[in-house]
Amino acid sequence: MINELVKKISDLNAPVVVGLDPMLSYVPEYIKEKAFDEFGESLEGAGEAIWQYNKAIVDAIYDLIPAVKPQIAMYEQFGIPGLVAFSKTCEYCKKKGLIVIGDIKRGDIGSTSGAYATGHLGKVQVGSKSLYGFTEDFVTVNPYLGTDGIKPFIDVCKEENKGIFILVKTSNPSSGEFQDQKIDGTPLYELVAKKVVEWGEDLMGDVYSNVGCVVGATYPEQGKTLRKLMPKTYILVPGYGAQGGKAEDLVDYFNEDGLGAIVNSSRGIITAYKQDKYAKFGEKNFADASRQAVIDMIEDITGALARR
Repeated sequence: MINELVKKISDLNAPVVVGLDPMLSYVPEYIKEKAFDEFGESLEGAGEAIWQYNKAIVDAIYDLIPAVKPQIAMYEQFGIPGLVAFSKTCEYCKKKGLIVIGDIKRGDIGSTSGAYATGHLGKVQVGSKSLYGFTEDFVTVNPYLGTDGIKPFIDVCKEENKGIFILVKTSNPSSGEFQDQKIDGTPLYELVAKKVVEWGEDLMGDVYSNVGCVVGATYPEQGKTLRKLMPKTYILVPGYGAQGGKAEDLVDYFNEDGLGAIVNSSRGIITAYKQDKYAKFGEKNFADASRQAVIDMIEDITGALARR
């Protein structure tokens, strides 16, 4: 799967992924009103509003980008109807030719980890049939339970030609409380990075591994170090835009060939119509505002790479 992702990034010259992380407050009023008229002010109504919001944005941007990253928590808050919206969003994105990175941050052991991997990346046996639960191509995984938590995902990825992105250095302000702690003089995130490389050797694509990592845009110095430690590991980079990460700070996350990293923006894209820069589009044309924001993001990042 990493080969497909790299090819799409190269063909589009777009090392970006759009985070489909909807809050109900992001959805234009006219979409919510229509959903509530049909389903009431209910979880079903919320799920329908989010699905229609996502669909419109995807229709506007799918030809510009290689991948999307729906964050499952934003859907789980609406219970089963929210998960239905998550599933419909993933399936629709795949029909549009997009690679789907499920931002699920699972991390457990044994049969539980195996069940997560099966549910999101593999097939579950139901009688005589093997059926997909969800339809992601990659998922994010928390490594802090060690190999016991990672190996079930790797096993499923081998069967399905899919991949994972393992949390190494996250973008949130308090990430250093644990991730920066030193063990024999080495930060914990570097030790995790070395383990990611080890795990990834068992799941290589042509150049990069199907075992990638997550390194936040808000820690560029650490990102530079981690790039050197993990030359064949693809880096998923959250934190650009709304969280403060800037394109010029991210160039060292990439290898010399301009590949090796994919930068995520969520609110900066899906709520573009609420920003002063794109206010001219108005609420009715929110998806067009998202399209322009994607174009601007791609130009920003590829421009920074060209200048380095």
